Amino acid sequence: MTSRKTSLAAAVALTAAATTLLVPTAAQAGPSTDLSADPVVIGHRGASGYRPEHTIAAYELAIRQGADYIEPDLVSTRDGVLVARHENEISGTTDVADHPEFADRRTTKTIDDRPVTGWFTEDFTYKELRTLRAVERLPGVRPDNTAYDGDFRVPTLDEVLKLARREGVGVYPETKHPTYFDSIGLSLEEPLVAALEKRRMDDADDEVVIQSFEVSNLRDLDAMVDVDLAQLVDGAGGPFDLPGTTYASMVTAAGLRTIATYADGLGAAKNWVLPRDASGATGAPSAVVDDAHAAGLVVHVWTLRRENQFMATNFRVGTDPNAPGDMYAESLAFLDAGVDGLFSDNPDIAAQALADWLADQD
Repeated sequence: MTSRKTSLAAAVALTAAATTLLVPTAAQAGPSTDLSADPVVIGHRGASGYRPEHTIAAYELAIRQGADYIEPDLVSTRDGVLVARHENEISGTTDVADHPEFADRRTTKTIDDRPVTGWFTEDFTYKELRTLRAVERLPGVRPDNTAYDGDFRVPTLDEVLKLARREGVGVYPETKHPTYFDSIGLSLEEPLVAALEKRRMDDADDEVVIQSFEVSNLRDLDAMVDVDLAQLVDGAGGPFDLPGTTYASMVTAAGLRTIATYADGLGAAKNWVLPRDASGATGAPSAVVDDAHAAGLVVHVWTLRRENQFMATNFRVGTDPNAPGDMYAESLAFLDAGVDGLFSDNPDIAAQALADWLADQD
């Protein structure tokens, strides 16, 4: 992907040097899926603020609300089918506990050195998994979403790709626990690439970004497929496959230059871009965006959610942690900080903020 990265670096440098951003013309209207173009909105697990996450309904709503990309987290079934779930443990996102025929599959496993108890996708065939229905993962935070519990199946990656192609938006898959899945003989990379090839979405002209918190699988994918790759960095810890490496070291200028040798973008936990002070409020932007741009990387931040508990204190409204804060203002703050994309559970708010922000740049 060297030529792709070279052109992206040049585009980022030109954007950073420009004094204004242009509002898209009528001919350019519609979803943006060029990483070097205007900032984008990524529907985080779909419009998961309004529908149970990782369902076709959540992805469809995200598209209607203006998302440029939809994001499926990918895990594998026992027979190697990639499906969209936030984790391979599914007791919190499906009704599996209500299926007595699967009661004996509840177990404890070690996932990335942590014991996890529940039901796991890799213990189900695709046919068995399709008998389950999705439920809201955060019922106490988003009680309205529970009205849809039981309505939707667990979608496959192929179904998500088909939807994205039909609706003309990008797809932003994340490989979940790739080292773990490799260890049990269910590698995620090969079926992911095969699915992209099937839908003819496997080259640099297509609207695909593959992301991961690990590093080795991104390096593997860089040699396997010609789509954009993004290195995710959490707010603490480090990639499971590189013991001793911290995410903090990866967002230094030197660390970002290393990421740029195999990836095209940085998926940054939002506190790396707008650090919080002792009161929990955001202050001046860090150097991460500028350093990433200097390395030729775009920066997409995660995750913007409208509920107060997920925001810095200066964007909260009232004291109820589950009440809506000012995510519109939060979105503008990150755009002003120079980011190239916003992951959001509420794509409608992010998309409106982006549209207004672009208009103000004219």
